[in-house]
Amino acid sequence: MKESHIRSCSTQKVYPGSRFLRAVKYGTCALAAAAVCLLTGCAKEKDPMEKIKDLEFTVLAEENIPGELKAVIEEKKGNAFKVTYQDNGFLYICIGYGEQVSGGYSIVVNALYLTDNAIYADTTLLGPDPSDTGVKKNSPSYPYIVIKTEFLDKPVVFN
Repeated sequence: MKESHIRSCSTQKVYPGSRFLRAVKYGTCALAAAAVCLLTGCAKEKDPMEKIKDLEFTVLAEENIPGELKAVIEEKKGNAFKVTYQDNGFLYICIGYGEQVSGGYSIVVNALYLTDNAIYADTTLLGPDPSDTGVKKNSPSYPYIVIKTEFLDKPVVFN
């Protein structure tokens, strides 16, 4: 004779509202997991070159340049140069464009701003105005600019 194995399955009693409570419990867990993902996984990385603020500055006339810095400029002015100098709580940013064939050049400060990791200085050399008859066309010039701003303990990046 064959024996048959019958397994009895116990059935759980379903109480009214238990499916609802289970759905609420799983829904709450899913909502909490989604919130954790949103709060941790979607943070925007900050660009280290992003401008924090523009810096206030003054372009110095030759007579207002500190003597020690003036000597460094005089030594380097024949070639293009970029120099920083600090003194009495100020930072001096110097940019020279080397020997030019004539006079009449000017330099424009396009931007001087602070980022998380540096100070950015951007200048442009503008050529002499062809209509300017007072320009010395036969004698070379050595255009440079000295920018004075508050001292910040950050490297300077020249653009």
